[in-house]
Amino acid sequence: MSWSVGQVARFAGVTVRTLHHYDEIGLLHPSGRSGSGHRRYDDADLDRLQQILFYRELGFPLEEVAVLLDDPDVDPRAHLRRQHELLSARITRLQEMAAAVERAMEAKKMGINLTPEEKFEVFGDFDPDDHAEETEQRWGGTDAYKESQRRAASYTKEDWQRIQREADEVNARFVALMEAGEEPESEAAMAAAEEHRRWISSNHYDCSYEMHTGLAEMYVTDERFTRNIDRTRPGLAAYLREAILANAVRHL
Repeated sequence: MSWSVGQVARFAGVTVRTLHHYDEIGLLHPSGRSGSGHRRYDDADLDRLQQILFYRELGFPLEEVAVLLDDPDVDPRAHLRRQHELLSARITRLQEMAAAVERAMEAKKMGINLTPEEKFEVFGDFDPDDHAEETEQRWGGTDAYKESQRRAASYTKEDWQRIQREADEVNARFVALMEAGEEPESEAAMAAAEEHRRWISSNHYDCSYEMHTGLAEMYVTDERFTRNIDRTRPGLAAYLREAILANAVRHL
């Protein structure tokens, strides 16, 4: 049984011009011709074409493919073994590349477009990406999350440094109140809590009082946040929570 050049082109997913070119350079001569002189390909031709396409997919130039296929000391099974090894290596490489892309995607979840060095410079050893998946699970469908993602994606290193400085200033205000013996329900502490809420609204998303109290609870129930906040001063997370709750109550 034999096939026309058009049929073979459809089988193999190549163009007729490609098959003509392979014939012209001696890489794949059709085994027969029709009565009108048109090319006809048999099973052996299709096998050779498959070998050619394998090697081409692996990046071999046509000249090298011809040398490999016409080597009298290499049988078809050797070609298949060689191709299997090469394809296995390609699969491994692609899997590694896919893993690298996944890591890059994970790194972008919070929209923080910083290098690892810049991220450490801005945030220290508190990595926002550590909370990215949990944050998306909790609030991924909310407008606040979407707004936070949109803003974060536009921020430069300088923007993050400014935001971090402002956060440090707010925390320093709370620490000063704690050291002065101010109760978290005092007017001064509630004013600091309001400043904290406005800092979030200015830089991340429109933080309502309900959302602010939700964050306050997380500051003391999630040990990761508690540990990070209390590095500034032991007990700061709990003080911050009480001040935020008191501020929300007086406004609501």
